[in-house]
Order: sequence, then structure tokens, then C-alpha cells
Amino acid sequence: MSADLMPLLGYNHIEYYVGNAKQAMHYYRTAFGFTPVAYAGPETGVRDRASWVLRQGRITFVLTAGLDHESEITAHQHRHGDGVKDVALAVPDAEAAYAAALERGAEGLQEPTVTEDDHGKVVIAKIAAYGDTVHSFVDTTNYSGPFLPGYRAVSDAPTASTGTTTPLYAPAGTPIGIEYVDHVVANTYLGGMDELVRFYADIMGFSQLVHYDDEAISTEYSALMSKVLWDGTGRIKLPINEPATGKKKSQIEEYLDYYGSPGVQHLALHTDDIVTTVKALRENGVRFMRVPETYYAEQREKLDWDEIAEPLEALAEQNILIDTDEEGYLLQIFTEPVQDRPTVFYEIIERHGAKGFGEGNFKALFEAIEREQELRGNL
Repeated sequence: MSADLMPLLGYNHIEYYVGNAKQAMHYYRTAFGFTPVAYAGPETGVRDRASWVLRQGRITFVLTAGLDHESEITAHQHRHGDGVKDVALAVPDAEAAYAAALERGAEGLQEPTVTEDDHGKVVIAKIAAYGDTVHSFVDTTNYSGPFLPGYRAVSDAPTASTGTTTPLYAPAGTPIGIEYVDHVVANTYLGGMDELVRFYADIMGFSQLVHYDDEAISTEYSALMSKVLWDGTGRIKLPINEPATGKKKSQIEEYLDYYGSPGVQHLALHTDDIVTTVKALRENGVRFMRVPETYYAEQREKLDWDEIAEPLEALAEQNILIDTDEEGYLLQIFTEPVQDRPTVFYEIIERHGAKGFGEGNFKALFEAIEREQELRGNL
């Protein structure tokens, strides 16, 4: 990565375009334990949208709904359903990052723009990524507000003087232990994976971390191929999936059918205690894909359990998957899609040295996904 031209500090935030931002905020607060911290909408002078900002650990989600039936936000949600619009990247200099991106061939969507309020100033620029997804370059070096200019802090208590609530009130969430975004996964059409690999290599200087072919990621019925791009430091990891030929429709094809274009398939959220986190999510009503009990019998024989801190029984109880590589092991589990369309879902992951993405679990996971596809009549 060319650190002198485009240093990237990590994910600044992930912005979703949704049908109802207030209800989406409530879901992520009650189910995933996020705390609302800022809001922008008609009550703050923003006329065309309502946006709630939520945080947990180092993760910031922005949930935005359009208020005008002809707006770009409303059109995006109508086409794709609720989904990720912006994978925003923190940078020390948005102007330099944008200039470097355009010089290398990126499509510019917003030139570096300065916004200010009493807390300082922020510089944001945007480039096209894949489908309708964009990357913002966000420089908040000189800003101390709750999120960005135009947003106001959300109170977690009713207005003291009247005892009533206001549009800028929302109770705090109960954290479940997720700390940061481990990786963001994109789905694209057959033939689009290598194009996206070139995009991230040429525009951002990313390199390929790993390549999984259709023999590694396949079942009797479907397959896909995947390449993982990263910034060289591990702050940003972007797996890219495309479908491969199979007997039936793959999960990638199902996603593309319902999303309508390439887009973000899932986000992996890191926790230091996956058993506790998953228990909390289940208690909050989050549903997960399930693998059969035979998976754990196989893992008991396959793995060296002297090297794994968590008891197999505790992992099996929560249906958590285990995988190892030469540097350690990881634990992971995948939610069902979190909206009506079978598109965006989440991975909860805990790493103990392992740098991989659960290759040893691919077959069991894909069979679990195919069972869900069959229930929807889409396999």
C-alpha cells in the first residue's frame, strides 16, 4: 500500500440506506446493543432525510432513511431493500486521498467538501466502489463533535425540565461485546471479482491476502469463488465473492437477485468473548444459521483441543464454528439475514492468532445457507 499517497486509518463508519431509520435504530439498539449517539433530520434542519448514528466499541453505524419519495436515498432503498450504501474510510487527509484515487482511475462522486460547526470542521470526499456502494474518505482530525457537522448529540434521558421525550432522545443500548469491524464482504456478478481486485489494487494499493476457488467453497449444489483484499496492516480487509457454476442457485446469485446489483453481503464484527456475545444476541431475538451436531463430533476428532481455550461443549451449545491455521484459531457464527430480503447478514468472529476466514467451515456453512435457501424456495 502506498502509505505516502493514501494512508487509510480504518473504517470510519458504515452507512445503511433503510426504509425507516427510527425503527432500524430501535432494532440495532435492542438486538445488537448499539447506543444511539447522534441524529440528523427535520428537527436539526435537515429536510430530505433522517439519520441515526449508533456506536458500540469502535464500530459506528449510520442508519439513513429518505423523506422525499423522489430522493436518491428512497430510490436506493426501493431497489435494494435495506443495505449498505457507504463503507466510509478514515483518512488523515481527504483531499490527498481523493486526488490520489482520481489520478489512479477512480470515479469521483463528491469532491473534498468542508463542513463546520461549533465542534470544528470535517472534510469528506466520495468515490464509486461496486454497484451503488461508495467509499467516503473522512478526515475528522479537527473535529470533536458527536459524529459529523449537521448531527446533534442524542440524549439517553427524557428532557429534565418537562419530563417528556424529544426527537433527540433514545435510551442507551446494552453492549454485547462487539468491538470493531473485522472485515466487509462484497458480492459481485460472475466475472466481476477480478475487476474489483484490480480496482482495490490500482486505486487503493491493496494486495491480495488469500484466494479461495470453487473447489474450496462448494457443496453438492452450489459454489462460489472469493478473493480477499487488504491494506497490508489488517485495519481494512475486503473479501470479494462471485458465483461459480453449480447444479443449483448459489447464495451469491440469490443475493444478487434480491439486491439488484453488487453490494455488501455481510460485515464481520469482532468480539473478545464470542460465547457471551452470541448468548446475548440470542436472548435479544437474533437468529443464526445452524450446522448439524455431527459437525462437533468431527471437530472433536480433527482439532487439538489443548490449543483451544473454549470448551467444545460451550461452542456446540451456541452452534459456534471453529477453524485453525498455522498462526492460531478462530471462532465464528453467522446470523440469518437481518431484513426481509435474503441479503445483508452478520458474522460474529473471535480471533486467537488466526489470520484466515474460516476455510475449514465453508462446507458446513454453505450447507446451512442452502437449507435456508430451500426454505425460501430459492435453491
